[in-house]
Amino acid sequence: MQDLKIVFMGTPNFAVESLKALLEAQMNIVGVITSPDKPAGRGRKLTSSPVKNFATEKGLKILQPTNLKDPRFLEELKDLKADLQVVVAFRMLPEVVWNMPPLGTFNLHASLLPDYRGAAPINWAIINGEEKTGVTTFFLQHEIDTGDILFQEETPILPEDNAGSLHDKLMVQGANMVVKTVKAIANQTITPQPQAHKQGKPAPKIFKEDCKIDWYRECDTVHNKIRGLSPYPAAWTELSYPNEERKQSIKIFRTEKSGSAGLNPGEIYCDQKKIILVGTRNGDLKIKELQMAGKKRMTTEEFLKGNKIPEGASFGS
Repeated sequence: MQDLKIVFMGTPNFAVESLKALLEAQMNIVGVITSPDKPAGRGRKLTSSPVKNFATEKGLKILQPTNLKDPRFLEELKDLKADLQVVVAFRMLPEVVWNMPPLGTFNLHASLLPDYRGAAPINWAIINGEEKTGVTTFFLQHEIDTGDILFQEETPILPEDNAGSLHDKLMVQGANMVVKTVKAIANQTITPQPQAHKQGKPAPKIFKEDCKIDWYRECDTVHNKIRGLSPYPAAWTELSYPNEERKQSIKIFRTEKSGSAGLNPGEIYCDQKKIILVGTRNGDLKIKELQMAGKKRMTTEEFLKGNKIPEGASFGS
């Protein structure tokens, strides 16, 4: 396995776990491709990606191209003489990059392809109320997330899972599958299977407006949306005060289904101590964790120690 030269491509923490697993399996990582450093935080200080930080710590060669078609980058990549490229949570690659190594380029995707092709498979699986998801490795080709499948494994989505907990489970499961895939390619025991031609359920990038809660939807739908967007990017709503035009944006991270107290959609019941109930189309949700704009994330009990929700207040426009 040491003889197989591998270039690894990735950016966030999800990718770090796979790179770590490859190194622990004694794989020969000849280069790491990750995103350029970017300004972050209030001070706009240049910040490196989690993959770069890990690769630096391990003394690996790092390339950070801004343009994946830049001739200088392509020359540097070619000089690495990789046999195989592994992609985990990186951006779309041009053919000149993914077609470069003799053994090809494979990607790890956090869904059971062909379902949930796209940028946010973990979020959308929970938002849509799925009871299972998984990870898939596949060879890259022209259309995004459509290449021949190498391995695929399921994992259940538990009722208590949110996007954060599911991310962490799939991150570890996916890292093990990346190592399994590399070994199978190296040993020539891989049998790529074409993906089904069906469209599959989509997993497009999520924007702020997609995160707004519609309290007129069914209770299960609202509950799944909140947990599917928690902790990031987070579902949000607006608190409307009675007899005022003032509205306050609030993020909601955790809810619990609680039957029905006869509340209308968006109507709030609050005991000012521990309980905030909100009506939906067919039942009520108990808010367990929330965050007011400019404040930290809190449990409902913590929130109500410093904030009051006046009678007649409601969520939504």
